[in-house]
Amino acid sequence: MKMVATGFLLGATVVFLVGRYLEVNLGMAWAGYMRAAAEAGMVGALADWFAVTALFRRPLNLPIPHTAIIPAKKDVIGDSLGDFVGENFLSEAVVRDKLDRAEIAGRVGGWIGLQENADRVAAELSTAARGIVTVLRDEDVQAVIEQILVRKLLEQPVGPPLGKVLEGVLLDGGHRRLVDLVCDRAYDWVAENHDMVLRVVRERAPNWTPRFVDDMVADKVFVEVQNFAWAVKADPEHPLRKAVDKFLIEFANDLQRDPATIERAEQIKQQIVDHPDVQRFIGQAWGTVKRMILDAAADPSSELRIRVSKGLMAFGRRLGADSELRGKIDGWLGDVASHVVRHYRREITTLITDTVGRWDAAETSRKIELQVGRDLQWIRINGTVVGALAGLAIYTFSELIF
Repeated sequence: MKMVATGFLLGATVVFLVGRYLEVNLGMAWAGYMRAAAEAGMVGALADWFAVTALFRRPLNLPIPHTAIIPAKKDVIGDSLGDFVGENFLSEAVVRDKLDRAEIAGRVGGWIGLQENADRVAAELSTAARGIVTVLRDEDVQAVIEQILVRKLLEQPVGPPLGKVLEGVLLDGGHRRLVDLVCDRAYDWVAENHDMVLRVVRERAPNWTPRFVDDMVADKVFVEVQNFAWAVKADPEHPLRKAVDKFLIEFANDLQRDPATIERAEQIKQQIVDHPDVQRFIGQAWGTVKRMILDAAADPSSELRIRVSKGLMAFGRRLGADSELRGKIDGWLGDVASHVVRHYRREITTLITDTVGRWDAAETSRKIELQVGRDLQWIRINGTVVGALAGLAIYTFSELIF
């Protein structure tokens, strides 16, 4: 493009010389029009060449003021560009308006609602999980488990929370199923252990009693125990059941309010934590969890991957159907983006100013010239053409007047 623009200048010069020759030596009046147009075209071409060149370097290496503007003003241009981007592109109003029109929640919902996209996101999440788990040092995670989680467990009294949970279960009657199960199992055990009752009675009976008496007593004891077990099993309002309910209610209250019961619960908790098997489990907890995560993340058919994929699809379908949820998410995104540009806009635009500041001045000028230089050469071409037309018009007007 430089050669093309320079060619226009050379062409105007040749036309000028030919026109001047015809006008002076051969007396051709019309040649004056050609000469004037070419002369003005040369002036326009030279002026625009100077203007374009002055942006990037000093024309003819002469120390002319206000030339080589880009190399000399590189840092100022970087600062101005950063301020321009910050004020016009990173303003809260612009960012929020763009996010509102983008309808990100709806687009994301429609995208992850498709099976292949949900599987892709699940795979990416699995890769990220594997990376995080692999990078974490086992000893550091184990230290967190032992020093923070276990310590927090030991610091918090266990009695009142357990008592509160037990109280809620009792109020809802959820414990009755467990009581029913215990009664059923007790009755079944009694019915299946007649020989054991006989053996116990025989062992505890005096040596002088006849064996048939022992058997009669054992049978009587077995029948009574079996009848009692059946009564407890069959009668929801049996006194034993009520006694159990009363005991549990009192126990739940003691766990929350009785200092002695609370202290006993703390002692039991400490004994459980100090048990060798529990300590061994705590020591191996992270290794077990880590293996489970790595195995599940690496297997596309694992239950974890399948559940994550299905959960993403369900969430995507909900986003597509629930306009209120979409509005909330879009609002949250807008609030987050507004917070970021409001508090960190300067840090973001600093990326532009610092990057431009690190560039070499000559290299910066060369990069910009390569990007916009082709269009700037059209300025030189247009200057030649427009200058020639202007010169022709001025010469014609002067000839008509004078």
